[in-house]
Amino acid sequence: MMILLMAWRNIWRNKLRSLVIVLSIALGLFAGIAVLGLYKGMMKSRVRDVIDAEQGHLQIHEPGFKKDEEPKFILSDGQMLFNTINKLPQVKAASPRSVTNGMLATASGSAGVRINGIIPELEYRTSQLKAKITDGQPFDANRRNQVMIGKKLALKMKLKTGSKLVLTFTDSTGNLVSGAFRVAAIYQSNNTPLDERNVYVRIADLDNLLNIPGAFHEIAVLLKNDEEVVSVQTLLQRRFPGYQIENWREISPETDLLIKTTNQYSYIIMVIIMFALAFGIVNTMLMAILERTREIGMMVALGTTRIRVFFLILTETIFITVAGAPAGILAGWIVVGYFNKSGLNIAGMGKEMMSSFGFGTMVYPEFPGDKLPGILLIVIGTAIISSLFPAIKALRLRPAAALMR
Repeated sequence: MMILLMAWRNIWRNKLRSLVIVLSIALGLFAGIAVLGLYKGMMKSRVRDVIDAEQGHLQIHEPGFKKDEEPKFILSDGQMLFNTINKLPQVKAASPRSVTNGMLATASGSAGVRINGIIPELEYRTSQLKAKITDGQPFDANRRNQVMIGKKLALKMKLKTGSKLVLTFTDSTGNLVSGAFRVAAIYQSNNTPLDERNVYVRIADLDNLLNIPGAFHEIAVLLKNDEEVVSVQTLLQRRFPGYQIENWREISPETDLLIKTTNQYSYIIMVIIMFALAFGIVNTMLMAILERTREIGMMVALGTTRIRVFFLILTETIFITVAGAPAGILAGWIVVGYFNKSGLNIAGMGKEMMSSFGFGTMVYPEFPGDKLPGILLIVIGTAIISSLFPAIKALRLRPAAALMR
């Protein structure tokens, strides 16, 4: 108890110097928490895009379809399967899709695309396709062979609403077929590579060309609750063992990897920040010891053991380091909380650059409360490591030499 009291009094002998270090620690922690909060908000936004606007929570295919996406691998008893899924209480929306890969050709050139045959009313609920439209109108029920293309693809192929194009692909029997389509709308999402790759047509128009009338290859499922993904996936796998049922992590492993990698980098960022601050802490403690050389020598001469001197220096360093933690964490919580409600527009970083990685420009940072224990451990670890050199310096003092200073 005496060591704790002495350590607390010692760090406030030079108030200005101690306050500078405490403020530095607080600013460092604030910066770290702000970055972690930004990363967490970006990752959550990316996951929401993957689930709500791209893949859904679950997707169902025939086992052989995902290998080469051949049109012949339709979902057997697909309508029965779709009706069963749609009746589950956990399901918010579900959409059947016919999918094939082909070539889009215009007078200005050609490009490889993924052609998605959809039921518009169901797809609008599952992937928010209607909300992504930037030019043109949604599919018209009275018109055939309409197509919806991404903005990036439209710019590349010099297309606009009303333009004609030709889609060429192989049907379910392996024959090459083509169909002329007219651009009904141009859409834009937060994922430019997907916009450039995917086009959407009515499922009936595509099925007629694929020679699979009334059939489809895929069912995308959107659930009401993210926490129910595994349970619903397990339920469907038990009831329909003949189908390939995947969740969004399995469908988009790169997103899952990005989240895990970002979590690891978050701690690395904090370690780098605290490592830089450690030099200031060491310098402060060394200055304090040099100023108290005679005092430390007197303590040792009067019988204070070197181990008690070591713990005194260690405690002082921990106090001066931890003292800045509450202020830094509180400031981080306030600022991150503010932008969590109002949003942070990072369009200045480059909208096209962000969308090329699948990120939007409006981010809602989240306070990294789950990482707080790890952050505190890093702070305490920094204090302990920073105290070693000053403490060893103090232990090497000879009482007689110290008292003569």
